[in-house]
Amino acid sequence: MKTDFNNNQFLVQNLKNGNEKAYEYLVEEYHHPLCVYANSLVNDKDQAEDIVQNVFIRTWERRQNLKSDFTIKSFLYRSVHNEFIDQYRKQKSVTALEKKYIEELDRIVDKDEVFFEKLLSLVQKEIQNLPPKCKKIFLMSKQEGFSNIEIAEHLNVSIKTIEYHITKAFAILRKKANKDMEPILFLLFGYRRTKKLNA
Repeated sequence: MKTDFNNNQFLVQNLKNGNEKAYEYLVEEYHHPLCVYANSLVNDKDQAEDIVQNVFIRTWERRQNLKSDFTIKSFLYRSVHNEFIDQYRKQKSVTALEKKYIEELDRIVDKDEVFFEKLLSLVQKEIQNLPPKCKKIFLMSKQEGFSNIEIAEHLNVSIKTIEYHITKAFAILRKKANKDMEPILFLLFGYRRTKKLNA
């Protein structure tokens, strides 16, 4: 039965029908990747867990409203994005520039969930293409949430070296970014930091 849930339409239909096994499969299959994605947005593992948990709970509570013809994976990533935006707006005052990027990303997501997923994949691909040491330090900082001091101690290098590689990573990513990727870079890593490197 678990193999059958690999079929998107079958999985969605079983969720709509209240099949708890389908829900268990959904959580087992997507919990970790969604937490990684949420953590890349908030850089806080506990908050990322909360976001993903909220998404799963609401998905189950509103299962009868699920559309049979959509991709559940894209729906979950979009839901995490929306939950993050909601929390982002509540937790801090949003500047005009931040509002612009949030609205732009909302437009992309609303326009085409698959396109949004492709943009995320493209950003992740560019990260994987970074020089090895640069990539390692960048991921430790932005995905795993280590401070510059912690990374420096772990790798036995200076804090200046850490700052150099993170700056280099941002510079490479911004150079590779197109118009549609910019809002995602902003949400993933913070626009002020990426903006500074383009000066």
